Amino acid sequence: METVSTNRAHGGVQGVYRHASAATGTDMTFSVYVPPHAEGARLPVVWYLSGLTCTHANVTEKGEFRALCAELGLIFVAPDTSPRGEGVADDPDGAYDFGLGAGFYVDATQAPFAANYRMWSYVTDELPALIAAEFPADMDRQSIMGHSMGGHGALTIGLSFPDRFKAVSAFAPIVASSQVPWGQKALGGYLGDDKAAWRKHDAVALIEDGARVPALLVDQGAADTFLEKELRPDLLRAACDAAGIPLTLTLREGYDHSYYFISTFMADHLRWHADRLKAGSKA
Repeated sequence: METVSTNRAHGGVQGVYRHASAATGTDMTFSVYVPPHAEGARLPVVWYLSGLTCTHANVTEKGEFRALCAELGLIFVAPDTSPRGEGVADDPDGAYDFGLGAGFYVDATQAPFAANYRMWSYVTDELPALIAAEFPADMDRQSIMGHSMGGHGALTIGLSFPDRFKAVSAFAPIVASSQVPWGQKALGGYLGDDKAAWRKHDAVALIEDGARVPALLVDQGAADTFLEKELRPDLLRAACDAAGIPLTLTLREGYDHSYYFISTFMADHLRWHADRLKAGSKA
C-alpha cells in the first residue's frame, strides 16, 4: 500500500492511499479518515460508496464528515467507483453512466468489462482485508452508506451481508436498478441479458427475494432532477412496507442531487450509524 497523501484534520489523519488490486487488476486509490484515538484502540468503520462520475475525492473533499467522525470515533473509508488505467474498458461512446467512474458495484461477466470491473469483490472482500490489516479498524463494527449509484451499492451490499453491517443508509439511492434506465444499461452491459442475475444487484428485488436488515435510513432531495426517472424511492418504500423493514425515508424540500445536499445531512447519517455501531448493538 502506497501513501499518496496525509493531512491532519480535527485531531485525526485524512489519508489517501493506492494499492495494486488483485480483484480489478489495476491500481486502486481510496481515502481513509482515522479519528484521534487511544493507542491500541480499535475503531468502528463507516464505508461510503460514491456515485456516477465520482472518485474517492468527491466525498473526501466535499462531504464534511471529519469533525463528527472525530467526535464519534469513526473511521471513514471511501473507495473509488471503478477500475481505472491504461487498457481498462470504457463506454465506447464516452457516456458518463457506464464504464469508467460507473462500476455499479458488480462483478462484470461480459467482455470486455469482466477483465477489470470486479467492484463487488473489491469492496466486499479485498479492500476490507486491507483496511483490517493497515488501520486500527474493528471489523466487527462496520456500517455502510452511499450516494446515488453508491447508494445502490450500499443498499445491495448491506442487504447481502446483514451480519457484517450494523447500519445501512443512503443519499438519493438508485433503489430498483432493474427498473430504471441507469441500472438497466449498467446491469445489461456488465452482467448480460439474464435478468435473474440482476436481482442480487437490485435493492428492491433483494428485499422481494427475502433479504432483511433491521432498518434503513434514506434521505432524498425533492428538487433532485433524477428523482422520478432514475431513483424511485417510492419503490423502496413499498418493498420495505411489504417486508416489514423499518424505513426512515425523508424527502428534503429544495435539495438537489449534489454534495450540498449530502453534506447538509451527513451528520444525521453518521449519528444514526454511530448509535448502531456501539459495542454489542445489533439494532
